[in-house]
Formats: sequence, C-alpha cells, structure tokens
Amino acid sequence: MPWLSLVVDTDAAHAEALSEALLDLGALSVDLLDADADTPDEQAIFGEPGEVSPGVWQHNRVSALFDNDRDVAAILREAAGSVGLEQLPKFHIEMLADNDWVRLTQAQFEPIRISQRLWIVPTWHTPSDPDAINIVLDPGLAFGTGSHPTTRLCLRWLDNNLQGGESVLDYGCGSGILAIAALKLGATHAVGVDVDSQAVSASRDNAVANKVGNVRFCLPDDAMPSTYDLATYDLVVANILTNPLRLLAPLLANATRQGGQIVLSGILDEQAQDVMNIYQQWFDLNAPIFEGGWSCLSGRKR
Repeated sequence: MPWLSLVVDTDAAHAEALSEALLDLGALSVDLLDADADTPDEQAIFGEPGEVSPGVWQHNRVSALFDNDRDVAAILREAAGSVGLEQLPKFHIEMLADNDWVRLTQAQFEPIRISQRLWIVPTWHTPSDPDAINIVLDPGLAFGTGSHPTTRLCLRWLDNNLQGGESVLDYGCGSGILAIAALKLGATHAVGVDVDSQAVSASRDNAVANKVGNVRFCLPDDAMPSTYDLATYDLVVANILTNPLRLLAPLLANATRQGGQIVLSGILDEQAQDVMNIYQQWFDLNAPIFEGGWSCLSGRKR
C-alpha cells in the first residue's frame, strides 16, 4: 500500500508543536530535520556535558507520513491553525510507493574499498577479500557507513598514520566505524562518544560484530570527567560538523595529549580555513585533504 508524504518548512517557534499536531491528526510518523542541512547555514544541535540542547533548529523541515486516503492538505491547515500559524507554511505532498524497504536499504550499501588493505563490509555481505582488514558494519540509524567522503577521508588517515599502540577518542562516533577501524589498525584502546543514544547502541553492536575489545561507547554525560580533563589520548578524531567543531575546540584540544594528533572532518571545503584558524592555537596543522566538497584536517598538538 502506498503512503502520502508531507514535507513542511517551519520556524523554531512552531516546529515541535506542528509535529505533535500532525501526529494527533493521524500522521503515522513525523521526522524533524534541519532545513539548512548540508549548507553553510546548517545548525548543529547537540548536548555537551553541562549544556542544555536547544532542541530544534532555526529553520526546520517537518516530514510526516499518512495513509493514502487522507486529505493531507486539510490536515495541515488544521494543524497549522491549532499551533497559531496565521499563514500556511511552505509544503509539498508526494506519493510514497510501497516497497521492500529492508532490501532497498541494504541494496544501497555494497562493500567499500577504502585502501589497499581496508574494506567496509555490510553485515549482509561476504567480504570480497577475506585477507584484508574488513570492518563488518550494520549502519542502523547512525551516521558512518564508509560511503560518505568525510568518513572515507578519516579512514584513510587512520590507515596511513596509525603506528600501533595508540589510545583514541572518537568524538561523534556515529556507527563506531572510526573507533573500530582504529582498533583493527593497531590502536590499543578507544572511547567513542555520541549525543545520540541510537548511535551509541549501534556502535556497541558493531564492536561486538567486529570482535574488538578495549572500546567503550557512551553519551557525553556518561563519560567520566577524566576522559576530557587529563588529555591522555594519543589521537582524537571528530567527524561531525563545522559548527560543533568550532564550539568543541577547547574540549577536543584538552583531550589530546601534548604531542598527540587530531583529525577533524565533516567540514565543507569553504569552511576549512575557518576551522584551521581556531585549532591552530593548539595544533600544528597539516594541509587539508579534500574530497567531494568536504575536507579533512589533521595536526599535532604542541
């Protein structure tokens, strides 16, 4: 059975109330996303220790799913009126065909060769090269499948630069792919931190699937204060977004031991210099590496 998909753009003042109203009026599900995602205006929402998350973005995109026999435009009008919107917000409605969503989703993820010896292999595939370093991955609901340029850039850096025996902090771990890769490439132990509990759960499952030990995945508020205060990590990697990288700079720098290294990605090409200007107060940075409109920065702490 097909469904109707409603996509509405609205502001921070009405986003959550509109989402709730749509659910009350029969929406099967509602997602709330940043309408400025993948642009220089994207806004990071995250909760760090001691900070309160703002909860919504400045510009929001509400996506709601309905049975195909519903009058979705009329439902939106009612929902908008109930939350105090005087004008109907910008929206569009499209038909969403019924499919085998599990099979279609899996079809998007084929084994990915990162380097001569490193592969990312979805759990439903057999490794193409059994002798390679194969990271078995079930993406779940977390970011980090190896298909995005930022993830590949970080993985290649790890493959080219890890010497073995390092301690690693993966801040914004997503699926856990970078922490797991670091361990498979010789790191001694790793800590992965993410603000999304589903990402933490996916990371733990992926660590079990890859049979790696000496790794801990947790939410920021669950991490011991010494995780950041003692600056004991040989390597800190953060593949997140430019805005949180700006705000987290003191924390990430403090978590890196003197002489240790940092790897940063999730940065658009045109944002690289801005991020470098911030981190240069602690690190001697290498030239950025670029791929597909994204950049990866690395450096060593003075």
